[in-house]
This record gives sequence, C-alpha cells and structure tokens, in this order.
Amino acid sequence: MTRVKRGKTHLKRRKKILKQTKGYKWGRKSKIKLAKTALLKAGAYAWRDRRAKKRAFRRLWLIKINAACRKYGLSYSKFIHLLKTKNIEIDRKILSQIAENYPETFEKIINFIQEKGEQPSEKAEPKESKTKSNKKSESKKKNK
Repeated sequence: MTRVKRGKTHLKRRKKILKQTKGYKWGRKSKIKLAKTALLKAGAYAWRDRRAKKRAFRRLWLIKINAACRKYGLSYSKFIHLLKTKNIEIDRKILSQIAENYPETFEKIINFIQEKGEQPSEKAEPKESKTKSNKKSESKKKNK
C-alpha cells in the first residue's frame, strides 16, 4: 500500500478556519485550537440570535401599533380584535410601518373598523352560572 500524504488537506482545513475567524481578538484569530472553539460558539450565537431578532422586531411592531392606537382612544388588543372581526388581514409589520410613516392612512383604517356600530359593548353582561346553590334556590322558588 502506498503512503498517503495529507499535508495539503490538513493545511487547507486550517486555513479555512483561520479565514473564517479573521477579525476576532487575540489568539482566537491565529491559533487553531482557539479559533475552532470561537467559530463553534459564534455559529451557536448566530443561530440563537437570528431567532431572537424575530422576537425583538415583533415586540417593536406591537409597541408602535399600540402607540398609534392610543392617539385614537383604542388599546392594542381592542384594535387587533376589531381588525379580526372585520376580516382585515394586515400583518403587524405592515401595520407598524403604516402607523409610523402614514398616519392619515392608519386613521382611515381605524375609522373603517370603528364604523357601522358593530363595536363590541364595553362590558358584557355576565351570565348567571348554574351552581349547586343556585339550582337549589331555584327549585325552592318553583316549589313555593
């Protein structure tokens, strides 16, 4: 069996790692052992933060929409509820952009969802619950 010299692939792999860690501080950019761990950690953080970024932006959109709604006397939750009852399917990203950059359009949206008197009442009447004590008192009233 012939001898296989692996120097080229060995160097190529290490050069690739060092190329990816270019710009890191201290030995993490020049020492293979440190560069490998730094690269693994960086990948893990990048993966985690790509998901955290989506959460952070959604929170920002909610804050922008809520601030715009409060100008018209609506809370965020009531605004979203009215949108759903009117079957308006605009996502929160677009709503926040409209609220921030085009307030007159946002006002039209709010006026549209509030018109026709189809607003839910402020306080819904609570229904009487049929508990054992209520049933007993009702049966006594019927017997009298």
